[in-house]
Amino acid sequence: MKLDTSMAKESEKTEQELVTRDSIRAMRRSYGEAGLTEEMAGADPINLFHRWLHEASENLMIVEANAMVLSTSVDGVPTSRTVLLKDVHHAGFTFFTNHSSRKGKAIAANPNVSLVFPWYAMERQVIVLGTAKKISEEESADYFATRPWGSQIGAWASSQSEELESREGLDARYNEFALKYPEGSLVPKPDHWGGYLVTPTSIEFWQGRYSRLHDRLRFDGSGKDWRRTRLNP
Repeated sequence: MKLDTSMAKESEKTEQELVTRDSIRAMRRSYGEAGLTEEMAGADPINLFHRWLHEASENLMIVEANAMVLSTSVDGVPTSRTVLLKDVHHAGFTFFTNHSSRKGKAIAANPNVSLVFPWYAMERQVIVLGTAKKISEEESADYFATRPWGSQIGAWASSQSEELESREGLDARYNEFALKYPEGSLVPKPDHWGGYLVTPTSIEFWQGRYSRLHDRLRFDGSGKDWRRTRLNP
């Protein structure tokens, strides 16, 4: 059986040949006319965030509108990963994770973090700067109890961010805890798992505009004492 010549040639292409510098630079789009005025934004960034999050959740092009990129830094070395927002109010933004994970250790060493909500389909982005702090064990336990059983077992099975010899080893640990806490039983919250509250010091709203003349409104401060400024794009 002869191999198709075109398929053979295609298979010989390297990843660099498939995505060239020119093709990357051609990945360009023109943003719409929808803007963000001071009147539209209002004086309270948390209220504006609630509105934008709701609109993102209603947009069928956006998968998991509450997904956010959490960035931490230890000794000048930044790391980023995607986590899920689980609550937002005037005190800040809440997410949950393993305290012993890389991000948990990073926050323990340096609580200064940033959050990015990349709502590309709506030509929007929100950047939050603030400090992260563990929430109470009671609050974490209350949320843990609402998680699906599989996610609860996964929190016990995974030593997040640590090296793993094989996928089979992870599956074995999952099965071990699944037997220990069968579905329908009460699964206690692991001591190493819980929530963080990010108290914002700055919240920036970015709305894409034509000719790269984007709208950027930044709120600095905290609580009800916010100062709103417009930034150059």
